[in-house]
Amino acid sequence: MERTLRVAYPRPMASTATSTGAPFGELLRDWRRRRCVSQFDLALEANVSARHLSFIETGRAQPSAKMVLHLAGELDVPLRERNRLLLAAGYAPVFQERALSDPAMAEINAAVQLVLDGHDPYPALTVDRGWALVAHNRAAAMLLEGLPDDLLAPPLNVLRASLHPDGLAPRIRNLPQWRAHLLERLSRQAAVTGDPALRTLRDELAAYPCPSSPEHADDATDRRSDIAVPLRLGLPDGTELAFISAVTTFGTPADITVEELSIESFFPADAATAALLQARARPSTSSAYRR
Repeated sequence: MERTLRVAYPRPMASTATSTGAPFGELLRDWRRRRCVSQFDLALEANVSARHLSFIETGRAQPSAKMVLHLAGELDVPLRERNRLLLAAGYAPVFQERALSDPAMAEINAAVQLVLDGHDPYPALTVDRGWALVAHNRAAAMLLEGLPDDLLAPPLNVLRASLHPDGLAPRIRNLPQWRAHLLERLSRQAAVTGDPALRTLRDELAAYPCPSSPEHADDATDRRSDIAVPLRLGLPDGTELAFISAVTTFGTPADITVEELSIESFFPADAATAALLQARARPSTSSAYRR
């Protein structure tokens, strides 16, 4: 009998130093350094004087709300953190964070569903900023078969379920390679978003054991590794699947929830995987799971 998974809405994630009450100038300087941008270069790109920008960072000048958003945009600060910068400068947040169940999000849900259903019979799933599972198509449910209830309990964290020794890790035939890929990706995400919760998650995942037995060996001869890091996954019945993945995000988000959604689509990395998944496909469209 098919197991039904349910995921609860995760709590809002922690942010950068904004939670400590740091002044706007200090936070701006932190984001500028995080992006490896000099004060002069930021002033040049933002079309403001370096002197004025220096005064803003030291607290000698008070930026307008428009200037806060302008500088944040030049530094590609996430929308969640732009709200925090506005608060630090004494202004009200401007970006909303709607729940996916909000009627205003109907078109977003429909777009996500369209991508998930359209990718069937190959796995596709949607995650939020913290890698909590939001939705998946029928083919992705196959990857979660047999996992223990504690890893499937809401909120289901996709990366934890992937690398935990009781999760998918024993089934991943190239675990060292795939693990290194996920940890590097998570490190980059933590740096880009400034979210310490992601760094904490990365440290947790890095502490999981990584067997070096032959069934988990990193196959350096795999030609797919020269193009994209594959996921080589063994199913409970002994079948091995090989995937490469692609990530889809919304290009012009104006809502925090929308900006933080990512759709991970897995494509067959070989003809055998494609044939097997196509053979398992049913005539009906995929039955999506949604939190």
